[in-house]
Amino acid sequence: MHCPFCRHPDSRVVDSRTTDDGTSIRRRRQCPDCGRRFTTVETASLMVIKRSGVTEPFSRNKVIAGVRKACQGRPVTEDALAQLGQRVEEAVRATGSAELSTHDVGLAILGPLQDLDLVAYLRFASVYRAFDSLEDFEAAIVELREQLPPTNLRGLDEDLGVPAPVPATD
Repeated sequence: MHCPFCRHPDSRVVDSRTTDDGTSIRRRRQCPDCGRRFTTVETASLMVIKRSGVTEPFSRNKVIAGVRKACQGRPVTEDALAQLGQRVEEAVRATGSAELSTHDVGLAILGPLQDLDLVAYLRFASVYRAFDSLEDFEAAIVELREQLPPTNLRGLDEDLGVPAPVPATD
């Protein structure tokens, strides 16, 4: 690490601490030449490989922007979107991989989005999974009904304009 004051090519680490969110390390350094101290912040790089083959750094803001589109008109707060972005970033970093495909990032988004809002989940899944027919939506709704308890689905049917299934009577 070059000293920002005298450009000496080396420095000594005096103190290291993780940041509050745990995603980076803050280091206090001292230049052996001029003796001045400075701070650096280190983060692990995480690259996303797009479909075109181009790689770019992972961006929590891009995740939030994409999910925000799926949540338009839904009762989802900015705080909830920020928490979802953090959950997704934690999930993709937990893989331990330095490079992920956009497919992997999309998979990491689907789980937290399903917990956040089922209609937004279906909107996002329709693009991510490339739904191209009404049957694809119906299959996704059936899959949700099988996965979740009926109390969690109550709002989904009303929001989508789908009649709720009639409970069986014996």
